[in-house]
Amino acid sequence: MASPFYKVRCKDCGNQQIIFSKASTKVLCHICGSVLAEPTGGKAKIKGEILEEYRHA
Repeated sequence: MASPFYKVRCKDCGNQQIIFSKASTKVLCHICGSVLAEPTGGKAKIKGEILEEYRHA
């Protein structure tokens, strides 16, 4: 099964953006630069609040 994408809200500024659940690099907020996700070698450690999950059929 394909890995999902998440809509994540930044805890610092409230910006929402969509990120891959298995991000291989740090994902930064486009507005304030906070880290939203950190790579772990598998599923990324999500630092923001997950609002929705998107799965490809």
